[in-house]
Amino acid sequence: MSEAVTEKPRAQTRSARSRIIPILSRYAPVVCLVLLIVIFTVLTDGRFLKPLNLFNVMRQISIEGLIAVGMTFVILTAGIDLSVGSLVAVAGLSAALIAKGSAASSFSLSESEATGYGWFAAMLGAIAVGVLGGMIQGTAITRLKVPPFVVTLGGLSVFRGMALMISGSGPISGFDEAYRWWGQGRIGPVPVPVIIFLAIAAVAFVVLRYTRYGRQVYAVGGNREAARLAGVNVERVLLSVYVIIGFLAGLAGFVLSARLNSSEAVAGMGYELNVIAAVVIGGTSLFGGVGTIFGTVIGSILIGVLINGLVLMNVNPYVQQITIGLILVAVVAFDQFAKSRRLK
Repeated sequence: MSEAVTEKPRAQTRSARSRIIPILSRYAPVVCLVLLIVIFTVLTDGRFLKPLNLFNVMRQISIEGLIAVGMTFVILTAGIDLSVGSLVAVAGLSAALIAKGSAASSFSLSESEATGYGWFAAMLGAIAVGVLGGMIQGTAITRLKVPPFVVTLGGLSVFRGMALMISGSGPISGFDEAYRWWGQGRIGPVPVPVIIFLAIAAVAFVVLRYTRYGRQVYAVGGNREAARLAGVNVERVLLSVYVIIGFLAGLAGFVLSARLNSSEAVAGMGYELNVIAAVVIGGTSLFGGVGTIFGTVIGSILIGVLINGLVLMNVNPYVQQITIGLILVAVVAFDQFAKSRRLK
């Protein structure tokens, strides 16, 4: 009798724990973001919450945030893209060459020499390069059956080499005011890159949550064979997510070059870690089928807040990278733990 009585509270405790874990996995990014804001506000004597600094945080995350939105689609299908930073560099250089008309005045910062084809053609060129890169990689993954990790790792090297060839190891600088507006301009107090990021995130949110295509992305990531048997064209969905991230990497390359008024072969280095970290910290499972765009936005902001706060505290940049890497490993470990508990 006493054993039955003691067993009941234990069962209730296990049941409570099983309910807490999904809640933590869902709301942990928001809770961590709030805690970081409070901690950095206290440690920096309120400097962190100054409007200028907050806008700087949002501007800093907007480029990687754009790519993180695309990476969400990829990771939802249990894929990965390690080439995004290199693709950003190639797209940015392509946009710069189109805007300048040639590489003849690539080292000049003078607007008078920016006599190319204008910002619109440059933007379209950057996006076209990104889409082409994504399509090539997606085709290798779907048609040749090469694992995404291997394909995009090769893409990382190939695109970076292309960027070095295009630039001749030097920057292409000096764009007109209309071009620079896309990276440096504001609409009211809000920087243009932030508006682009939030607009793209809103569109992606609607696509994933309310469209048939979005349901197919989740289905492919959740159980690829079951999705195929249900009539989903798995190869087409997989190809499409790499085209999407290529599109957004191309757009990010254009915006980054406009923001810096320069484009160079080393642009986008290290973006892979920050982007994947933002997506995973935001609650998207590396094993596919679970995640949201809202979580990715929160994850991107969290990474931006973390880096900005560490900078305000004069923490060594190398420590920043160590911190992000440790957080990424911890989040994936928790995701594994939560998944194992859900299966029990």
